[in-house]
Amino acid sequence: METDMTKGKPMGIIVRFFIPMFIGNLFQQIYNVVDSIVVGRFVGNEAFAAVGSCFLIMSFMTSILIGLAMGASAFFSQLYGAKQYDEMKKAISTSFFFILSISILLSIITNVFLYEIIELFQMPKDTVTYSAEYLRYILTGLIFTGLYNICAYLLRSIGDSKSPLYFLIVSCILNTILDLIFVLVFNMGVSGVGLATFIAQGVSALWCAFYTVKHMKFLDFKRKDIVFSRKLFKTILSYSVLTAVQQSLSSFGMLMIQGLINTFGTTVMAAFAACSKIDEFANRPLQDLSNAFSTYVAQNKGAGNIKRIRQGFHAILKVIALISFIISIVVFIFAPNLISIFVKKESIDIIQVGVGYLRIVCIFYILLGCIVMFYGFFRGMGEVNISIILTVVSQGIRVALAYGLARTSMGFTGICWSIVIGWFLSNALGGFMYKKVMANSI
Repeated sequence: METDMTKGKPMGIIVRFFIPMFIGNLFQQIYNVVDSIVVGRFVGNEAFAAVGSCFLIMSFMTSILIGLAMGASAFFSQLYGAKQYDEMKKAISTSFFFILSISILLSIITNVFLYEIIELFQMPKDTVTYSAEYLRYILTGLIFTGLYNICAYLLRSIGDSKSPLYFLIVSCILNTILDLIFVLVFNMGVSGVGLATFIAQGVSALWCAFYTVKHMKFLDFKRKDIVFSRKLFKTILSYSVLTAVQQSLSSFGMLMIQGLINTFGTTVMAAFAACSKIDEFANRPLQDLSNAFSTYVAQNKGAGNIKRIRQGFHAILKVIALISFIISIVVFIFAPNLISIFVKKESIDIIQVGVGYLRIVCIFYILLGCIVMFYGFFRGMGEVNISIILTVVSQGIRVALAYGLARTSMGFTGICWSIVIGWFLSNALGGFMYKKVMANSI
């Protein structure tokens, strides 16, 4: 069911839209987390380290497709807010052709150069075979990733964040069941969890696509509406490609750090893999608030209501501050317990390294929350180029400091602080650009 975000109290409407999106994306994250838990518990630490490090490679590839879908959805929301439904139908059709083509191309290229990709990120030799087995299935399934995300973000662009949730819940349950069957019953190891994820994502994508076609009746799609508009494609590119670049730059920065982490050995590699999962879960509500806010901003910009955008900004800032504070306390206190979910309690060295990372980074989650809020604002306003600048600043400083500080006596701790410093400087620039964009919009 669609939601008009140009009416009603900003905080209430954003939060109501955010909650189903958050729950849905939480289930989407559980895919790799369940894979990691099953592998860590029933296969071994080397396999866990491999699957954990593959998570960042997988995130980099999927971030491209998510960025394309997210950018396109901002344009859909503006058209929806302006009630330009004929243009919206052409934009949707054009986006589907574009994003599915990119998905297929990415899947082919990454499978052909799979071992080169693994070698690029300096994975230890004892994890290469596990990584290749897992990634082969994940990269082949990028077509499903592209299909699901363009459908899910299309639904969200009109205010329907509930429907994608249902598909992901069923898909996640299926993935968990198949993981256990393939690993414990058929002894397929890492290949089993990869195959389970491939099947579950396929079910989710096809079901979501079928639902989207059948239930967006207000657009009244006909065969003649299935077109590729070159004119709209240029506009879609300006939103999608820039958003995809911003998303992939963020993932690429973490991949660069992962390459550095891998040089510290399997213990640090496994600790960072566990911490990355915990970070993703901790930051999920902040990311989804950003996506909800982006839809809110885009619809109100399309309706020409700039004052309402400012009201929404102040409302969402309060929510982010509260959520960040709660998450920081929980992660700080329960850091050892959280890491123990992924590795055996006897792996004391891994747990100690992971706790050291989490208790530095989690204190500053509020900085990350503010950054993603700026990303959502600029994306909704159509100023995606500013998001790219913020990402380049944040990731550039983070990677440079990480490689510099890791070579000092600080070692791994230096990498932790490089992440925090990158967040801080990116926020300073984001606040300045927010004031400038709002001043020019009045």
